Amino acid sequence: MLLNGINHIAVISNDAVTLADFYRKVFDAQVGPTRDHGPGETMTNIRIGPGTELNVFVIEGNAEAQRQTPMWGRGRIDHLGLAAASQDAFDTIRDRLIESGAGDGKVNDFGAAFSMFFRDPDGLEGEVLIVHK
Repeated sequence: MLLNGINHIAVISNDAVTLADFYRKVFDAQVGPTRDHGPGETMTNIRIGPGTELNVFVIEGNAEAQRQTPMWGRGRIDHLGLAAASQDAFDTIRDRLIESGAGDGKVNDFGAAFSMFFRDPDGLEGEVLIVHK
């Protein structure tokens, strides 16, 4: 392969501070500074894994983060699939998602992987997966 994964995913948020706090508490993400990114626009980098970030944009007057519709009707990027580093990490994330109210803890068995879904503070659906060894 010519690629080595995903560098970043850009998302629009209503509140980068709340979103960053969620990813820090649940996933041990590292949050970078918030900086201006143009008139009425800021960007915050949230490192969610080795070499992988969420680039979170807050844009005055932009209501896209409020637009949440059923799965497969949410636009070009429907949800995020995050890879847990280990079974222990998967279990810890599951507990934190339940504690934060972002997920119900239901684990799906998709054959090659276990999966659980959550919603971040902006309503974006995410999925955490652990591949069976």
